[in-house]
Amino acid sequence: MTLTKTRTKTKRWKRVQWAAMRALLGTVGRASTGVRIGYRHGFDSGSMLDYVYVNKAGGFPVVGHLIDRVYLNAVGWRAIRARRELLKDVLRKEIAQRGGTGAGAGVRVLDVASGPGRYLQDLLAEYEPGTLHVECRDLDRAGLAQGGRQAAERGLTGISYVYSDALDPAPVSPAPDIVVVSGLYELLLDDAVIAASVARLRGMLAPGGVLVFTTQTRHPQLEFIANVLPNRDGVLWEMKCRPVELAEQWAARAGFAEVASRRESVGLFTVTTARR
Repeated sequence: MTLTKTRTKTKRWKRVQWAAMRALLGTVGRASTGVRIGYRHGFDSGSMLDYVYVNKAGGFPVVGHLIDRVYLNAVGWRAIRARRELLKDVLRKEIAQRGGTGAGAGVRVLDVASGPGRYLQDLLAEYEPGTLHVECRDLDRAGLAQGGRQAAERGLTGISYVYSDALDPAPVSPAPDIVVVSGLYELLLDDAVIAASVARLRGMLAPGGVLVFTTQTRHPQLEFIANVLPNRDGVLWEMKCRPVELAEQWAARAGFAEVASRRESVGLFTVTTARR
């Protein structure tokens, strides 16, 4: 058998495998609450991330719960939760540097692709009213509505939800002290689009402000995701991993100073801070 025929046979067998996995996940897998959310809103959606953050298995009794627990324990979701904790730690330090430890400091945070923004709600709850002002933006109306309900149920003030395109952001007045881009850039396949976004967001920051953004440097399940899981647009979810050095170069070329990165504990994501 020639090498070409072997490769063709391998590709054909993989297509059969992926089709079988899609069928299994779309039928039996729907016993899991997480999988159902993924099919309804997209496995890359803010609503999906919000469910992953809660990390409480749900679904049909016994079988659904077991499937959901396996799903929530996937390495990518564990890294997402670790990324959230790192983000919160980074933001706490940035807020403290701006005197945001008591009422009246008024540190302003803008997340341009927040989804429901649960981690920002958790962060906001740690501070006295007036210390922190958070604006959550997204193109996912369902995620924004979900976040607004959650914030109201928790009695949180100082947080707002705005429908907006992260790649074409409207200016904020007064300018934000901190702009966050979490979980967006790995969904974009064109490096030039990300570089342009980094430069555009620099122009939105207050003097001395900081951009905080995440980069996915590796993922052991990229092939599975790209062949099995639909995104919010209903097509298979394709992601791109990049070295953190490239992300730091984008920030430096945009004119940022003091560019530095930290890696979350699972090891798939980095969080970069870039000061204007």
